[in-house]
Order: sequence, then C-alpha cells, then structure tokens
Amino acid sequence: MEVTFLGTGTSHGVPMIACDCAVCRSPDPRDRRTRPSIHVVMDGLHVQVDAAQEFRLQCLAHGIAQIDLFILTHGHADHIAGMDDLRRFCDLRGGTALPVWTTEEGRDRVRAMFPYALAERPRHAGYPAFQPQLMPALVELPQGTIRTTRLPHGNVEVLGLVFEERSTGAKFTYFTDCKTVGPAQRDLARGSQVVVLDGLRPDPHPTHMCFPEAIEVALDIGARRSFLTHLTHAISHAEQEAQLPPGIQLAYDGLRLSWP
Repeated sequence: MEVTFLGTGTSHGVPMIACDCAVCRSPDPRDRRTRPSIHVVMDGLHVQVDAAQEFRLQCLAHGIAQIDLFILTHGHADHIAGMDDLRRFCDLRGGTALPVWTTEEGRDRVRAMFPYALAERPRHAGYPAFQPQLMPALVELPQGTIRTTRLPHGNVEVLGLVFEERSTGAKFTYFTDCKTVGPAQRDLARGSQVVVLDGLRPDPHPTHMCFPEAIEVALDIGARRSFLTHLTHAISHAEQEAQLPPGIQLAYDGLRLSWP
C-alpha cells in the first residue's frame, strides 16, 4: 500500500490570500498547503481521492502518472474543482471514461459542473469523460477492497474510505471533512495501520473536527500511525506537531507513506 498526500490544506489554502500571519510567511515547506486530496496505490491499482483546484500542479509535483478510478468524497469546491484536469488520465486510458464513485450530492455536482464530460468516451480527443456512479458500502476488486461509510459535514454527507490491500493485508482509513466519527465508523477503521482524520485547527468548528476531537477519535481507533489533515493557516507544522500525543502526526503536502 502506498499513499501520497497531494494536498492537506483547507479551502483557503496556505499561505492564504492577503494574510501576513506567521504561518503564511513561514519558510517551512510543510506550512505550504494546497487543497486536500490523496493518491492511493493498492496492489498496482491507482485510486485518486478528490481533485482540488491545484490538482494539475499536484500531479506534476508528486509524479502522478496513472489513475484507474476516481473517488469524490463530496462536492465542495476544494474537492471537485480540479476534476477537469482528469482529462489527461482519460487520454492515458486510451480515450475511455474514468469511473467516478461518489455520493448522491457528489454525483449531482459532477453533472452540474461537467455536463460536457458525461459520456462513455471523450467527445473529442483531449476532453475528459466521466461515468459517475454511487459508491457502494463495499467494493471488491482484484487488488483488494474499499469499504465506505457516510460522515457528517454540515448539510452534506462525506464518504469515509477504508482500503485493504489483498496481497499484504495493509489497511488504510481516510476520514476527511467531518464533524464526528461515530462508533460504527470507528469499528470500520479498527485494524488500520494508518488512519487519516480531519483536524482543522485547535479551536472548535461547526462542520470539521478540531484537534481535541480528532485526537480523541485517533486514540480510540488505535492505529499505529494517525495523521491530521485539512489544516488551516492557524497550524504551524513544527509547533503543533510537537504537542501531539505519540503516534499522531500532521500530514503535509508531498508526504508519501508505504507499508507494510
């Protein structure tokens, strides 16, 4: 299993426009955060989760050259706005549509934003083509399984994802953009070697978990390594990570994990 964090910031990005706070002026590259997405490789299957505004630049920066399927956790701009740049991966698939798995809300947003891409094949060479479909609770693939759950995020539900690689048994959980993680979702994540959780900032927020909430969830799930993502410019990577419990870290753009 290999996971690359393409982006770990909020919808504002960090540095934020017209802000001269210490984090936005920080020379630490871990304090430069594009909008959130990850790339998962499971027994050779390349799964892209979300496509932020900087998606093209993220792919170039982190060497993403293949996508076999795409998962949209929800239809907010910082997760969907870069989907037009998936057109290159349709080309690399021989001009066939890219499967897009999502929620009802995500499917409706794809249809509204990219009507020109709803086809089995690109309408012209170089165009994108998407096949939106509702994400089931369990997807069985030759390379492993992807289990999903729904997480609350304001007035929408977000896909929580649990990947399990067939050849190694490696298990990975990605719960972004959520206010709570309930008992059933925690049980689904148990046994993961790596867990990623929404952890917006130290102070409470109405639709995202703050640090204390995310830390409580991470400790309860008990993964060997847990990471917080979707971080605001209130977070100085070096200062905040030093205050986290053992086994819990801050994700950063370009972080690549591989196990077992």
